[in-house]
Amino acid sequence: MSTQKSEATVPNKIKFLISGLSGMAATCFVQPLDLIKNRMQLSGKKTSTLSIVSSIAKNEGLLAMYSGLSAGLMRQATYTTTRLGVYTWLFELASKESQPNFFIKAGLGMTAGAVGAFVGNPAEVALIRMTADGRLPQAERRMYKNVFDALFRITREEGVLTLWRGAIPTMGRAMVVNAAQLASYSQAKEALLDTGYFEENIMLHFTASMISGLITTAASMPVDIAKTRIQNMKMIDGKPEYRGAFDVLGKVVRNEGFFALWKGFIPYYARLGPHTVLTFIFLEQMTASYKKYYS
Repeated sequence: MSTQKSEATVPNKIKFLISGLSGMAATCFVQPLDLIKNRMQLSGKKTSTLSIVSSIAKNEGLLAMYSGLSAGLMRQATYTTTRLGVYTWLFELASKESQPNFFIKAGLGMTAGAVGAFVGNPAEVALIRMTADGRLPQAERRMYKNVFDALFRITREEGVLTLWRGAIPTMGRAMVVNAAQLASYSQAKEALLDTGYFEENIMLHFTASMISGLITTAASMPVDIAKTRIQNMKMIDGKPEYRGAFDVLGKVVRNEGFFALWKGFIPYYARLGPHTVLTFIFLEQMTASYKKYYS
């Protein structure tokens, strides 16, 4: 992802395929952390990672930690395939004359994130609902069997446009995440290589990914909370629970405090950090393998 030369030998369709597979592989490892983060953001009160895990283990069983895995994989197959595929394609175009600077990388990341988020929003809605279902009283649970059942029932019961509920804050979050994640990853790789202590290998990818994950977590959590609550909201007396992202943020600050905008920071970073690391490691290794065996 860092130079024109490294990307030029990989066809666009392979970039998209590798991007999706890398995100799906990473999700298999971090799905429980995504579930914990979503539960914390929806709690509406002070809570902790330990209390969430304890509650799930006691009331639902440990296997419930993987609730919504099918939606998580579908989200990666759509969102990550699109965002990383679009980013690497745009990066190659921008690198034809000179190496893009940080701001150009951020702009490419924002564009790729917005496109990917729109494509992946239906799976995102299903994921939020499936991971949140276990916290509801039995009579209020939606009980989706899998992501396809969720998408079909949402369309039938609430209308197809519900699949894009929260699309604007989701795209906003994706623009922040991708501007921070993709640009900071590329920039961190360059900076680490310039120190002379790193070379192009897994240790470089791991270190750059952890730096990228920390920056991305801090930047994106407020919009992620807005997105999560909008996508999980229900109608109250025929009216939506929230009017939009700013209404969510205002109510969170007013009712739960300013720092509640970063509620779930530890599981979010624990999820985003390793997911970033694993995604980029899988991405880099699969790209290198393709070049070695097929270029």
